[in-house]
Amino acid sequence: IFLMGQVSGRQERSKKPEVALSETMEAEIEVQNNKKEIEEVKAKNPKLTSVFGVADLKNEAVGLYNLGQTCCLNSLLQVFFMNIRFTGILRRITVPSSAAQKRSNVPYQMLLLLEKMQCGKCKAVCPRDLAYCLSEHRVKLFVQYDAAQLFLTLWNLLKKQIRKPELVEELSDLYTICIQEHLACQKCSFEIKSNSTMLTLPLPVLDANSHRLSTLEDCLQYFFLPEELTGQNMCFCQQCGKKTTFLQSMRLVHLPQTLTLHLKRFCFERSSRTHKLGHFLQFPQELNFREVLTEDQCQADDSEKATWQYELFAVVAHSGSTGFGHYCAYIRSLTECKWYCFNDSEVCQVSWDDVKCTYGRSSLNWRETAYLLFYMKKHPQQPCPGVSECL
Repeated sequence: IFLMGQVSGRQERSKKPEVALSETMEAEIEVQNNKKEIEEVKAKNPKLTSVFGVADLKNEAVGLYNLGQTCCLNSLLQVFFMNIRFTGILRRITVPSSAAQKRSNVPYQMLLLLEKMQCGKCKAVCPRDLAYCLSEHRVKLFVQYDAAQLFLTLWNLLKKQIRKPELVEELSDLYTICIQEHLACQKCSFEIKSNSTMLTLPLPVLDANSHRLSTLEDCLQYFFLPEELTGQNMCFCQQCGKKTTFLQSMRLVHLPQTLTLHLKRFCFERSSRTHKLGHFLQFPQELNFREVLTEDQCQADDSEKATWQYELFAVVAHSGSTGFGHYCAYIRSLTECKWYCFNDSEVCQVSWDDVKCTYGRSSLNWRETAYLLFYMKKHPQQPCPGVSECL
């Protein structure tokens, strides 16, 4: 089972952050030259004005060349770049001062790649410089990666290397989930409560009896289902003075603007072999957490829960087996509301029926199946102060 780590901590404030202007001049000139085109797109749908960005308009037709087993990296980069709120953060980073610092700075190299994709006329560009930059941070080249693990690695590098504290806050508000873990002794009234943040919700696709879960809603309900800790899993109770049976439960405190769900389709067998669970698992275009979870599974006020309505934004899908496979990304353009398939250097428009093909089939484990799901809030609001308290 691929476990997701928790992300916490803050970055120290720098006294005089530099302004990232020089490296974005070319892109800004192009925006001015195409101002009429942009205004026409805005006029067609005034609701998009507040989130409109040239990245989303340009990127739907630009692919990334595969350097050798970089399909996982390419798919995740496309998901990052098609998220206008993420590129809005990326455009305001501090530019490293020296050439060596620029070569090893992941946010800066991502910004250069983004501008190369926007300003060029090619159907695909090469992410070589970013790949070499990542290799300096122990992200090896030419090896297969698990998309959930690589997503966490990229996000941690971004958070670590972005120098402006306010941008680190925005990045956290954009992606991090706040969960409260609740432990209650079943022999007395002793309780333990602790808040933690997560980049993704790692959702089991099998229940405790190895029965297949067939919908995303089932997976979410099972994740938040209370579990009794008995036998070897018993906890020490300070009030009882011994190990006792505890009831463990997870409660949802805060959901971010961009919510990432990890379908745990890879699992270990007793023989220490990993196998892929390719069975049918349906996920919706729209997801309302207030309809999925009970009141006992939420630790949030009504104003927070009112924002828990989401629309599907992207799907990172895996085809093949645990030993050999391929990733691609299905992403919905925020300005056009059309779906695109990003398969390395090849990009094409697809339908919702094409996206639904990633639900999976029991008889074909090697088939393309959804692995990471990215949902965006339908009614974005300002960052919730409660997120900072969880960090």
